[in-house]
Amino acid sequence: MISAEKIPNNVGLSSNKRLQRALEHWQPQYIQWWRDMGPQGFQDYHQVYVRTAVSVDPSGWAHFEYVKLPEYRWGIFLADPVHDRRIGFGDFMGQPVWQEVPGEFRNQLRRLIVTQGDTEPASVEQQRWLGQRCPSLYDLRNLFQVNVEEGRHLWAMVYLLHSYFGRDGRDEAEELLARQSGNRDKPRILDAFNEPIENWLDFFMFTMFTDRDGKSQLLSLSESSLDPLSRTTRFMLTEEAHHMFVGETGIARIVERTCQLLGEAGYSEEVRTLGGIDLPTIQKFINLWFSLSLDLHGNEISTNAASYFGNGLKGRAQEEKWEDHQVSEAYYELDVPAANGIERKAIPMRTAMNEVLRDWYVGDCEAGVQRWNKIFERHGMSDRLRLPDRKFNRGIGMFSSLHFDPSGAPLSAEEWERRKYEWLPAPSDREYLLSIMATPVYEAGKFANYIAPPIRGINRQPVHFEYVRTEA
Repeated sequence: MISAEKIPNNVGLSSNKRLQRALEHWQPQYIQWWRDMGPQGFQDYHQVYVRTAVSVDPSGWAHFEYVKLPEYRWGIFLADPVHDRRIGFGDFMGQPVWQEVPGEFRNQLRRLIVTQGDTEPASVEQQRWLGQRCPSLYDLRNLFQVNVEEGRHLWAMVYLLHSYFGRDGRDEAEELLARQSGNRDKPRILDAFNEPIENWLDFFMFTMFTDRDGKSQLLSLSESSLDPLSRTTRFMLTEEAHHMFVGETGIARIVERTCQLLGEAGYSEEVRTLGGIDLPTIQKFINLWFSLSLDLHGNEISTNAASYFGNGLKGRAQEEKWEDHQVSEAYYELDVPAANGIERKAIPMRTAMNEVLRDWYVGDCEAGVQRWNKIFERHGMSDRLRLPDRKFNRGIGMFSSLHFDPSGAPLSAEEWERRKYEWLPAPSDREYLLSIMATPVYEAGKFANYIAPPIRGINRQPVHFEYVRTEA
């Protein structure tokens, strides 16, 4: 069970006074960051129906209650240890997992933890104005639930930095609050986390695609030979599932409402004239956030990825499903740019570990898109949404200097500039979305015109439950 300390935890924090003092020193800076860069307009006068951790086992880790956002009890929680856990991949396979950071891998592990940690506050910063444009109290509550859990994930990474990396770790923890999403001078580390999230279509796509990248990264880190990192990320995965649920069901509800509006009009009008979100715009946002999230997996051929795998720092998603856990002689077939187009090339599997993880990610995204397409089937419509080719709109990797359309056909730089807004959100698309989201919906049980209500509420509560309430 969790201790009732100033910083809730299940890591025996009170028995390590030095660490406890360091984290309690960091805590006021965190709260100030939350007030400055967290949800704007909802810090002091609103109570939100959110879940908080009460234990780490899957059947009982969440407890629902009303809290003011700055009073949320962010904590440090690790999944229960696995008895006699052994390294499951790489060159040290079969040896006992590490409880301390090996000196030779210190820099690599710190880099992995800092990069993961930097994404958590970044997403809160990206989403901080969305409450002013929310489509319902149900959605507002889900936004805040995502925000506080991303905040707790930051605590998880800061705990590791403080616990295992000494002065360097403490300095890195300070920097996690100093960088800001989109800041010209001190931006976040990864490009996708500097993108503005101005509207709820952005938010749902982010939680569908970018948080799904978070899932794939956490799955690979949960295989790590550093047991505290593995146990931390295993607990984080229980929260990440809700973020993806918010994204996938949010888009599903927009698609459902679009189909309803078209059906009510006899398919005779453009859905924008009815105040809905048209399918070409939805497809553009899929293209944008899927391609941005593909970049988060890194270069297709990477010696860093090979080193992470060989040294046991970062495995493959669901490593236990693979037959060969060392892949010292295996190869991976990869499409690479060539003088005459694209050619297939066999490269050492270890150097393709980013691409292996990207394969898992694409498959998981595709399954979600197919679930959206079943909505069209139910409405008797032939429309379908789809993922773009993974070469499309890439900013990292071997295709970043080249241009392709969503089907993977090559384009000249001139043609790309001329046609890119056929496939990516244009300024006019964003202006339209802001226009239909200009008036937030704060009445319990009411929903904006462009989105359908959910099938069921949170924690067995009705859909019309007052998920966010204003104090008198």
